[in-house]
Amino acid sequence: MTELLKEYWLFYLLTFVAEVIGTLSGFGSSIIFVPVASLFFEFDIVLGITAIFHVFSNLSKISLFNKGIDKNIAIKLGIPAVIFVILGAYFTNFFQMEGLELGMNFTLLALAVVLIYNHDKKLNQSNQNLIGGGVVSGFLAGLFGSGGSVRGLTMSSFDLNKETFIATSALIDLGVDLSRSVVYSFNGYVKEEYLIVILPLIGISFIGSYIGKLIVDKISHRSFKFIALGVITTASVVQIILHFSTV
Repeated sequence: MTELLKEYWLFYLLTFVAEVIGTLSGFGSSIIFVPVASLFFEFDIVLGITAIFHVFSNLSKISLFNKGIDKNIAIKLGIPAVIFVILGAYFTNFFQMEGLELGMNFTLLALAVVLIYNHDKKLNQSNQNLIGGGVVSGFLAGLFGSGGSVRGLTMSSFDLNKETFIATSALIDLGVDLSRSVVYSFNGYVKEEYLIVILPLIGISFIGSYIGKLIVDKISHRSFKFIALGVITTASVVQIILHFSTV
């Protein structure tokens, strides 16, 4: 384990930061974790690691914010998300991983720009938007490893308090991650030799979520949303530049 920490210390440090910011922003850490992890691993491995890591990440958030779950939103947004994450994960079989990784970075960059530009605008509170948000966020999570920004945008229109927002988002994401973990396993993305890399992530998920909870009431949701979007934008731009510099 000591050798593992020495080899991947930067990866684990950045994962911890992603977990804290993901908890505070309400988007979940995958939106930051996926581009960060893709700096260290091949993209198919990133998809497998992300899905398993986020099962524990979401369990920690649910345990810490368990009094805040909105069952109506969880059902109407969560069920379509689970169905379409399976579809998105299945479609990864038909694309080259390099293309998926590049597509992820452009998608995250576009979503970040849209969310920053429309930070003061909200979707209408409707069942149609909940279902549509579940469909899009689930499909993006399956295909690119992250759909939290779309889910966050959809949920933000319902004026939930931070605790309810985080807990409900985590419950939906738990169903999404469990579902895509199964599909990714069948696709061969969860490789035995990388399971040991995941072990420290279990502890990081709980510690990061706990620290996020300690400061969630001290810093506004709006402030950390912009921090998260700034990190996403930067990570996406760096990844795109690295991709074309090596072509």
